[in-house]
This record gives sequence, C-alpha cells and structure tokens, in this order.
Amino acid sequence: SPTPARNWTPWACPVPWVAAVQGVCYAGGLEAALTCDFIYAERDARFALTECRLGLMPGTLGTQTLPRAVGERRAKELILSARPFSADEAHAWGMVNELCEPGTVLARATEAAQRIAANAPLAVRQAKKSIHTGLQTDLHTAYRFELEAWYRLLDTEDRREGIAAFVEKRAPRFKGR
Repeated sequence: SPTPARNWTPWACPVPWVAAVQGVCYAGGLEAALTCDFIYAERDARFALTECRLGLMPGTLGTQTLPRAVGERRAKELILSARPFSADEAHAWGMVNELCEPGTVLARATEAAQRIAANAPLAVRQAKKSIHTGLQTDLHTAYRFELEAWYRLLDTEDRREGIAAFVEKRAPRFKGR
C-alpha cells in the first residue's frame, strides 16, 4: 500500500521547503512543487496538471494542494480541463510567491531560504507547524494550538538569545535550543 502522505511530504518536515521552477512544471513536477512551503518561478515557467488528458487524475496530492493554493473552483477548472497556465497566472492566484527573471530563480529561492535560516530554528519550525495545523481546523482550535506552540518557545535559549541580540543591537546567534 502507498506510504501515507504525512510521512513524506515537505509540510511534515519541520524545515521549510522552497521550490525553484524553471521551464515546464507539469503533472508530478507540479504536485511536488505544490507540497513545498514556497514556490519561486521564472516568468516564462508553465504549469499544468495534465493527468485527466491521459485517462488518469493527479495522484500525488495535486487534488488537495492545488485547491488550497488557488481555490476550489479554479483548481477544478485546471485539473478537469488539463489546461496549462502561466507563471503570471500562478502568481496572481497566489500559488507562486515570486516571479523571477530568467536565470535568477535559483538565486532568489536561495536568498529566501537564507532569510529563513537566519531566524531561530525552533521558532520557524513551530510557526510552520502552527500555520499548517491551524488551516486544517477551526479558528478557535487553531488559536489554542498557536498559543501552545508559543509557550513552548518561551523558555528556550534561542528566545533569550533573540531578545538579548535585539537589545544589544547585534545579529542573533541561534543554536536551535
């Protein structure tokens, strides 16, 4: 039987994943990108979930992740028609975080990853988990989850270091503790 999604998806990983898309990103490639936390794409990139054209359907979370990224109605249109769409459309719909000039997408995605990596690792992990978990439930339950995650960070070395660095006007040296 297939491996349950929670065991292999980037959102189950505490470290954020960043996709850098160049050229054509169809079918399984798009499904893989959609499981990432961020998508950076070159302006001339093309996207599609083409499986229905082949007598199949997306089978690697495409029917779950695309609607969450672009909305149910648009996702149905794109999946059921197998219509390719542009990076500009993907950006306008909120699926792509940033459009990049050709040849720059990997550098821009790496810069985003470095900005995240410069932050406290425990805080980044807790925030990522809180966002993902919260979106799967009602607002009240999500807020309770967020507060529990926030309280877990209060007694960490990283929180103390972050406050000290802010007060001393220096860059923090986080250790993930």
